[in-house]
Amino acid sequence: MIHLKAYPTIVFICFFLVQTALISTGCSNVTPMSSVTYARTPNIDTAKEAKQLLIEGNQRFVAGEVLNDDLSLDKRKELSENGQHPFAVIVSCSDSRVPPEILFDQSLGDLFVIRNAGNVIDTVGLGSIEYGVEHLETPLILVLGHENCGAVKAVVDGAEAQGSLPAILKKIQPAYEKAKLDTQSQSDLYEKCAEENVHQTIAEIRKSTVIQHLEHEKKLEIIGGKYDIQTGEVHFF
Repeated sequence: MIHLKAYPTIVFICFFLVQTALISTGCSNVTPMSSVTYARTPNIDTAKEAKQLLIEGNQRFVAGEVLNDDLSLDKRKELSENGQHPFAVIVSCSDSRVPPEILFDQSLGDLFVIRNAGNVIDTVGLGSIEYGVEHLETPLILVLGHENCGAVKAVVDGAEAQGSLPAILKKIQPAYEKAKLDTQSQSDLYEKCAEENVHQTIAEIRKSTVIQHLEHEKKLEIIGGKYDIQTGEVHFF
């Protein structure tokens, strides 16, 4: 009789034997589990290249085929000694279901992320974006909204807020006023407001003279997107 504690060992041995058999019969394209380590193509200089990396990363995330990020001591040492060179600035909501590094399947040093409730922009947030694009020379800014945003819902529902929360809702209010003009149902209004809020944040970013200069020089592109929490897909505007 096989003891229950032996089952995990037996499963592992069986898996190993199957992999060995596949390789020995010519199936050399079979990749052992956890063998592909993430390595981003260096020298991402254009917004087009940066966006493509985001698209490909999100496709891997949706398919459940994410790469193994290099979180080793060597990687951290490299970033410490050589500095950071992210290829995109991401402005996103603080919602715990929407972590950009995960849903775009990126690793340490890849993304420069600014997060707050409702993916809105204030002076501090804008300064952070300017640092990312001017000093770190990232060629792409993505403003990322998402479905079922609590901050957006609070504005649409006219919820009362205490403390510092009204400052966030005030930022979203203009998007709501615009969205409700041509939206009928309440559920559609939530999502339309979330999309208008992304466009509004982009407009706020473009008020920066630093951003204006970089766009004029064709060194920077700003795009919007919306994340579907259920499917995991990011739809770019």
